[in-house]
Amino acid sequence: LQIYQGDYYSKRAEGNRTRYTRIIAPRGIIYDCNGEEMVNNKPGFIIALTRSSDKYSDKLLNSLSTILKMPRAQIDTIIEKNKDGNEPIRIVRDASPEQVTKIEENIMYLPGVLIEVQPVRTYLDNELAVHALGYVGEVSEYEITENVYPDLKAGDTVGKFGLENFYDSYLRGTDGSYREEIDVNGRVIQIMDKVDPKPGQGLILTLDAKLQRVAEAAVDKQLGALGASACAVVVMDPYSGEIKAMVSRPTFNPNWFVNGISEKNWNSINNNPFYPMTDKVIAGEYPPGSTFKIVTGSAALEEKKVTPGELIYDSGRHWLVDMRNAGGEALGYINFKTALSASDNVYFYEMGNRLGMDLLDKYAKEFGFGKKTGIDLHGEAQGLIASPAYKQKVFNEDWFLGDTFNAAIGQGFNLATPIQIAQMLSAVAMDGKRFKPHLVAKIINDDGSVVKTFEPKPEGNLPVSQGTLDLVQDALKAVTKEGGTAASLESLPVSVAGKTGTAENPQGRDHGWFIAYAPAEKPKYVVVCIVEQGSYGSISAAPIVKNILEYVFAAENKKG
Repeated sequence: LQIYQGDYYSKRAEGNRTRYTRIIAPRGIIYDCNGEEMVNNKPGFIIALTRSSDKYSDKLLNSLSTILKMPRAQIDTIIEKNKDGNEPIRIVRDASPEQVTKIEENIMYLPGVLIEVQPVRTYLDNELAVHALGYVGEVSEYEITENVYPDLKAGDTVGKFGLENFYDSYLRGTDGSYREEIDVNGRVIQIMDKVDPKPGQGLILTLDAKLQRVAEAAVDKQLGALGASACAVVVMDPYSGEIKAMVSRPTFNPNWFVNGISEKNWNSINNNPFYPMTDKVIAGEYPPGSTFKIVTGSAALEEKKVTPGELIYDSGRHWLVDMRNAGGEALGYINFKTALSASDNVYFYEMGNRLGMDLLDKYAKEFGFGKKTGIDLHGEAQGLIASPAYKQKVFNEDWFLGDTFNAAIGQGFNLATPIQIAQMLSAVAMDGKRFKPHLVAKIINDDGSVVKTFEPKPEGNLPVSQGTLDLVQDALKAVTKEGGTAASLESLPVSVAGKTGTAENPQGRDHGWFIAYAPAEKPKYVVVCIVEQGSYGSISAAPIVKNILEYVFAAENKKG
């Protein structure tokens, strides 16, 4: 045997006294724009089984089940799932101190059981900004089978949602390894051939963690007062497209997913009718309501279908189709500024009548509706622009003038996401200049050196003249003055331009929009808010926006 199979038995003997262990690389740290850590890693313990060509004994597995307080069937499932491979089979990730202590006390009677140390992803403020940050989890069998991650194996951790997913290749890092010499009882004698892991690269976000907390607190307070459950808020810098805060409600705790979510926590998410795992800022599709009157009004002025001073008589209903103002009000003779600041439906029905659907659709596309903004998150929805072709295709019905009226005031078939509305309003505030929204400012190495910087990305201009934009901006400023639909914001220390909106909802109360930018003369912030089933935007969404703007300008005054 020594002569003819000596090499074979030598390798078998070497395998009996040494074992290979991978050192999992820590994922890159995620910081807010001021350097505050939002996501990092803490040391965690893994309880694992070394690979064996023989079947694990019932005595060993039953002992593990008792010590770890895990059902034997659960341990068997983990072993079966990870039967292929060369690495230890990890039974418990992020083991508790009690579990680790009991394993160490009984290690002599648990042949093949070992304790590993690995970094555990930690979301420092739990739910804070979860829809932006995302979460990590174990790579799925489907992802491995479909070769989504060709360099990963069962048990590896990947970004599953949000920025963790979008920038996973940067954040993941490169694992290290080492070999251990062990005695017959599994005790380590020496470590050999060690290769240190390379930490993942970090992200510096555009998000402001302090502003994010203020926005989330404002949302939660208002939802509680209204008895509502769902909301979306986005705060954007119109000069760059940087997202400064992003809130979606309801929410969930990303730490639940790091080491495998429990059935109880999964059910609490999965059974919530308001879909906590949907990022409503980028994937919530709602009728834009009266916020769309910005588009209709801009198109009518630019196409010379109306002049700023032309007076149109509002009797409370349109004279061609019996469609009325939301509250049944009749404002008499009104011009463009009054119509937009008071959010008059009859006036904008007539603008839709004069424009026709072809022109309305053209301007809706130019203002960014019906297509994704390209924000650095997966799962963005593209919304929908109302059109006769869509109605015919989906409902097999003809288009009527009433459909055009609905489209002109952002109802009917129109759908938009809050991020689309934010990009549209930013362009109006910026005299027509459009920028791509983004959440990451820089990618950095572990030593702080910069790998990549994301500069503002211009995306062209709105197809309207400065004269038209001046008229729209002036009307939006009037919204927050006496007589406007959001006069409550006049008390703020800066001038605000804004627009209220109501989105019809066949399943309950209407959704309430409020969108704004401030200061009105030289905008620094655009804030968009929608409260699902919150009723009128002036009641539901405007107070949230007001609280956010109060904070940012009070903070700026302190700095000054």
